[in-house]
Amino acid sequence: MLVKNWMSKNVITIGVDNSMQDATAILKQHRIRILPVVKKGKLVGIITDRDLKRASASDATTLEVHELLYLLMKIKIKDIMARNPIAVPLDWTVEETAALLLSNKISGAPVVDEKNMVVGVITQTDLFRVLMSLTGINAGGIQFAFKTRDYPGTIKELADVIREFGGQMVSILSSYDKVPEGFRMVYIRMRHIDRHRLASLQKRLMEKATLLYMIDQRENRREIF
Repeated sequence: MLVKNWMSKNVITIGVDNSMQDATAILKQHRIRILPVVKKGKLVGIITDRDLKRASASDATTLEVHELLYLLMKIKIKDIMARNPIAVPLDWTVEETAALLLSNKISGAPVVDEKNMVVGVITQTDLFRVLMSLTGINAGGIQFAFKTRDYPGTIKELADVIREFGGQMVSILSSYDKVPEGFRMVYIRMRHIDRHRLASLQKRLMEKATLLYMIDQRENRREIF
């Protein structure tokens, strides 16, 4: 999944010669936390709400209101922006982007093309939307979590049982995190199953793998095994 399909494309930016007051107003008006700084459309820096608080905090307690406003108008973005900011290439995947944000402990980053032109912004909120899409949670249905042995065909065996009971697969996810070597985690979301046959389905699935939990969104039912 490419970041260009999930980023926010209506990018709000600010110029290097704008004032600190301009940046404060933009962040507040649009309820955003990061503001790419551009010069002729190209990314040259970034401003965050934290940068603005840091820049004004030292003087804020000793200045009168009119003096503080004057200070905010006088300070230019180029004087307080973070230079050489972390940016995401347009052709990156969302998982590469998530790893970049996590490793640098940042909540978002500008997305740039091959000419370093700002074409979007990707944030944690956008990545949450990707997660929701991958898991299929908006489709409702029932989610099963399994710990299964890691050999070819294990997921197919589970899927075949679900199909046998008339279920339709919405999403299938697999992970090797937090399981012993030789095992894997498998998460399957399905729908269109007759609830009266659910107990029988669970029994059959438990013959194939260790069932960890089942969540039925429609019935608001959760079973942890």
